[in-house]
Amino acid sequence: MSENRLKYETSPYLLQHQENPVHWWAWGPEALAEAKRTGKPILLSVGYAACHWCHVMAHESFEDEATAGVMNELFINIKVDREERPDIDAIYMGALHRLGEQGGWPMTMFLDSDARPFWGGTYFPKQQRFGRPAFVTVLLRIAEAYQNQSENVRKNAEAILASLKEDAGGEAASPEQKPKIEDLVQRIAHAVDREHGGLSGAPKFPQWNVFWLLWRGGIRFDDQRARNAVVTTLRNICQGGIYDHLGGGFARYSVDELWLVPHFEKMLYDNALLIDLLTEVWRETHDQLFATRIAETVAWLEREMISEAGGFAASLDADSEGEEGKFYVWSAAEIKDVLGAEDAAAFARVYAVTADGNFEGHTILNRLDSQALLSEMEETRLAGMRAKLLTRRASRIRPGWDDKILADWNGLMIAALARAAIVFERPDWLALSERAFACIVTKLAAGDGRLYHAYRAGLAKAPATASDYANMTWAALRLFAATGSDTYLDQAVRWTEVLDRHYWDDTNGGYFTAADDTGDVVVRLKSAADDAVPNANAIQLSNLVTLAALTGESCYDDRARDLIKAFSGAAARSPIGHCGLLAAELDLDRLVQIAVSVAGHPELRSQLMKLSVPGAVEFIAEETTPVSPRSLLSGKPAVGDKSTAYVCVGPVCSAPIHEPKIFRQRLQHARFGDAATE
Repeated sequence: MSENRLKYETSPYLLQHQENPVHWWAWGPEALAEAKRTGKPILLSVGYAACHWCHVMAHESFEDEATAGVMNELFINIKVDREERPDIDAIYMGALHRLGEQGGWPMTMFLDSDARPFWGGTYFPKQQRFGRPAFVTVLLRIAEAYQNQSENVRKNAEAILASLKEDAGGEAASPEQKPKIEDLVQRIAHAVDREHGGLSGAPKFPQWNVFWLLWRGGIRFDDQRARNAVVTTLRNICQGGIYDHLGGGFARYSVDELWLVPHFEKMLYDNALLIDLLTEVWRETHDQLFATRIAETVAWLEREMISEAGGFAASLDADSEGEEGKFYVWSAAEIKDVLGAEDAAAFARVYAVTADGNFEGHTILNRLDSQALLSEMEETRLAGMRAKLLTRRASRIRPGWDDKILADWNGLMIAALARAAIVFERPDWLALSERAFACIVTKLAAGDGRLYHAYRAGLAKAPATASDYANMTWAALRLFAATGSDTYLDQAVRWTEVLDRHYWDDTNGGYFTAADDTGDVVVRLKSAADDAVPNANAIQLSNLVTLAALTGESCYDDRARDLIKAFSGAAARSPIGHCGLLAAELDLDRLVQIAVSVAGHPELRSQLMKLSVPGAVEFIAEETTPVSPRSLLSGKPAVGDKSTAYVCVGPVCSAPIHEPKIFRQRLQHARFGDAATE
């Protein structure tokens, strides 16, 4: 029976399309079997709940009876939530790139009845415009080609699939071919917009992988320009329109070079990565702006992003009432109505509010013109005004909330919160991260120590990808450092065993995106290249280095070296595309571990929080803190009534340190990767 089957799904994105007249299938064995049974080509539509242009194409085409009729007659129509099935999305986005397209969402791909891609694009308008053909015209041409040019279709599909498989191999680079990380850091620093931050041009994305490497290199190689580039970027992001100055949280990207006009959707992963980077940079700068934005963003997370059982929701939509950004923008008149004339005038001066606005006749609040914080009294007054505006905004129709819980994105946020909790001494943030961790371990458990990728409405589904295990392992290691509980380290070990058993490439090395028993992928991709989120191989490289240090087991070190070798050729060819991997490689042989046993006045702890030591594994124990036998603190209590610190770089550790000045000197050496000897 022909019907729209999306009503049986749990993904908010798929459910958005359950009333379409299109006979949608969700991705799965039933849909693929139907394509084989009928011999029809597959129309694969991939998007996500917070995607503005996905909504546009849905309203124009998928809700249109005539367009749906053509789709239903000629194709097996499959709808995929890219967040629920990132492995499927990655395969067909890779295919689209090989067709010479830049890519993006909505993604519209055409597959043969064996699910092999042969042509595709992104958004197609209902009527010809934007230099793009009308969608129905595309449908008719593709169907005609599939019917009458079957040999060309077959050759195209085979060539694309062969290219995707080829990328999973790769040759190791020779020592002279390996990129020099210090030189790469210098090149990136020169490419950063010195006034506005971010890589020059528009649009601008936060690009954690790039700026994490830039910060790490700025510290390791004492490169002031690199450090300044990161600080400038973060200040502009924190004061730009990409930041929600009323409710907290960062949007996905800015459409301009100023960080002024965002694409308004808020994604969990962006906010996790920015919290983590801001925390590390705050330690070096003690810039109150960064501390404030971290606290406000965590408050937003608690208020708006807690899903079932304490897990974190995936995203907030860009649109409400069919308009992008409507929930977030303001008119000068409405601000005056809420605050009164005097406060409205003061608020307008700080947040660049004008009668004409800066976005389609309205104002996106920002502080780009004057980025320095004001006096404590003035900032307190502004906070009161923001609270009133936030209350008024709460009465508006809210953007859609995608409340599904994703293991990989939760791992990023748990890791960020665990570190921020220790740095800012916020036990409530640590509790928040532990609760989310417990949610993943219980609600997304798939048996035999394995995970599902997604959870919503009481149902865990979708096979886990390598990123689910890598990111949750990172979270477990961060929580082990923060709490001293062996439970977290043991879990990190178990998840690494799963990765090694089901994802490792025994022939060429490196981790595949999909497991060896994921049965509905036409190719197993393998890459260490950066994306909007960190690559699983980059995160797991860092995890392996850490596990080797914590457990003393050489198998982790061996695997880390094999992983680097597997992608050394790709990193040599495109170093700028492998920033995450290269940042993690900085810790090989020189992982920094720091332990502080606090007794009496916490001067050593305070000293640690005045320097950024990116990538370090840090243990801080009060007198009542449990100490794991696998922690650097094991057997290293405070001496007498004095706080005591230890600094290790690789296998070389310092003697006990009691004096803050000496501790700072040791930390400085460690930042440069120098052994902490006497």
